[in-house]
Amino acid sequence: MIPTGTKLSAAVAAAALAAAGLAAPAQAEGELNVLTWEGYTDPSFVEPFTEATGCEVTPTYVGSNDEFPAKLAGGGGVYDLVSPSVDTTTILMKAGLVEEIDTGRLARWDELYEQFRDHVGVNHDGGVYGVPFTWGSIPFMYRADMFDTAPTGIAGLWTDEALAGKVSLWDDKTNIYIVARMLFGADIDVYDLSDDQLAQVRDKLIELKPNIRKFWSTAGELVNLYANGEVAISNTWGGYQSALLADEGIETIEFIPVEKADGWADAWQIVKGSPNEDCAYEWLNYAIAPGGQCGVVGVTGYSGSNPVVLRECLDEATFEALNQADFKYIDGLVLWEEPARVDAYINTWNAVKAAQ
Repeated sequence: MIPTGTKLSAAVAAAALAAAGLAAPAQAEGELNVLTWEGYTDPSFVEPFTEATGCEVTPTYVGSNDEFPAKLAGGGGVYDLVSPSVDTTTILMKAGLVEEIDTGRLARWDELYEQFRDHVGVNHDGGVYGVPFTWGSIPFMYRADMFDTAPTGIAGLWTDEALAGKVSLWDDKTNIYIVARMLFGADIDVYDLSDDQLAQVRDKLIELKPNIRKFWSTAGELVNLYANGEVAISNTWGGYQSALLADEGIETIEFIPVEKADGWADAWQIVKGSPNEDCAYEWLNYAIAPGGQCGVVGVTGYSGSNPVVLRECLDEATFEALNQADFKYIDGLVLWEEPARVDAYINTWNAVKAAQ
């Protein structure tokens, strides 16, 4: 699993900013309206960026990847940058909602993991449309004081009577993937399920609903559910919510189920027609330089896309704990891809939520 990260101070983020060569007089004064995840625009590393560039960052947070195409299609001109996962970046590319990125304007592009630079979620029709930022897993997590025996898989969510009303799942279609692996075997292609397979997954998830306390959407929402003793087990954004709970003195344990865990990677994309292109490139450069990488890893506990700069701010133990030294970890995950029939997956998940 990806363990919790060490929270870095604003001073460390500022030092990393200077190391990145951005602690210079403002260059691209303007604004950036950003559609993103919690933790990706934390003040601890955004404030030094704004001070150095003059670019003001205004974030809007999402709780699901499905929100990115929905919000851009409904008026994408509101935003300059988005940071979807690689199963959704491709949707935005194909729909013409994001701009091709000039990697020649990115000073540290060649330092990023090759696996991410070459990923289908970053490249489209010979061009680059995303800048890899963070990556990690979607493990499961449980409160240590609510289990006598550590769970190893998800089948117990349906069968353990002690979990009635104590389960929470992320409000996202990706729940389909792990349930499909449970039903049809760990090696099934979860991104190309048939109608019959989707129906079986749907029915299995609906069967679980009596045990579901709530579908969570934000990191804070899940943290509150655990803190209030309402939830014993859930899936989680690996490393992030467990760290927040640890800050509150609540011990949770993350684990990779026997059904395998999903792997994810998020990338920054420039929204088509953004009027703030100079600030957008300032941010893209910062995101993969020490300021952005050390900042986001320190706040979220996720792993970063640039191992070169992360060695400047992480000690060796943390670097290895975040699987930055050995990329084999992510090869053991099922890295997200856009489903072959994404609408069918969204409809399946919506049917689960709507079921009584």
